[in-house]
Amino acid sequence: MINDGIKNIYAKPVTFPIYQTSSYIVPEGEKYRYTREYNPTVENLGKEIMRIEGSEDYNVFSSGMGAITTTLLALSGPGDRILTHLDTFARSYHFIKEFMGRWGVRADVSLPGTENILSSIKKDTKIVFIESVTNPILRVNDIKAISERCNEVGSLLIVDSTVPTPYNIKSVKLGADIVIHSSSKFIAGHNNVISGLAAGRKDLMEKIDTMRRTLGTTLDPNSAFLTEAGMKTLDIRMEKINSNAMKIARELEGNKYIKRVIYPGLAEHRDHDTVVKYMKGYSGIVCFEIGMEAMKFIGKLKQVIPANTMGGVDSIVSIPKTMSHRSLTPDELKILEVDDHFIRLSVGIEEPEKILDDINNALSSQ
Repeated sequence: MINDGIKNIYAKPVTFPIYQTSSYIVPEGEKYRYTREYNPTVENLGKEIMRIEGSEDYNVFSSGMGAITTTLLALSGPGDRILTHLDTFARSYHFIKEFMGRWGVRADVSLPGTENILSSIKKDTKIVFIESVTNPILRVNDIKAISERCNEVGSLLIVDSTVPTPYNIKSVKLGADIVIHSSSKFIAGHNNVISGLAAGRKDLMEKIDTMRRTLGTTLDPNSAFLTEAGMKTLDIRMEKINSNAMKIARELEGNKYIKRVIYPGLAEHRDHDTVVKYMKGYSGIVCFEIGMEAMKFIGKLKQVIPANTMGGVDSIVSIPKTMSHRSLTPDELKILEVDDHFIRLSVGIEEPEKILDDINNALSSQ
């Protein structure tokens, strides 16, 4: 894709270039003045997420959390009520519940599940912030039903769809006003960049864009280039990851060392009716509970990488209790049924047999 806003007098490159500049010569135009505000490479990435999500406008950020915090700060103020659910990413949860509260924003927290979110939406709820597929317990929320309820009371619906990606579910088409992605994960897909994306209604995106430029949560051109390069293979990577994860989840169900397996593609999943109604594929996160201590288990793995992330081409295992969700209280973790035996596996593009063999060997060596 070539950006019409910048004319290259030498050539039209096949790959959109990195505009490695902090500022621009004036007075050539009103738009390109300073890269914190606009940069052609960053803009090119934004147009891609807008195209993929089928939205009116976009914003690009320095991280997924940058996208979340900037969006919420732009669209809320003292006295407003924001609803989220307990099984969100811990950083999002704490930002809404604690940080926003310091500025007079009232935070409501529902228990996991669409039915609990719907019953928690009040007449004065300003924003409902949900994850389409939740991290780490993989509940699948009914975006359409929640959107309809939001429309009834005049709430804005913001959906973090990092786990399934727009390949597996189209949040805007299901009624989300804004969809957010930590594009560091599956969208970029190679664990080599930190970035965040948002897409949605134009009037809301304009407010968020003003806040982004003020806060400085702007993505740099190099990271935009890497994210867009990864996005080019999103479809084929997610097809392979979806297939791998489905096969691995089914095999793990029969493993005598595993107590339970959580994966949206399994018929036993609590939200399976919603899953089959709205999702193209079931994404790349498989969670399971084992009999041995999680730290002991990951120490025995030879192929699967232990790390505090997800969404790359390599399979990665993490322990939510001590990594991504370490800031939750014991009572909150108990509600989520996340403990020292709970494992989150981010499935990569390797042959699934290699991943399964590594997991089986680690479990059987206890």
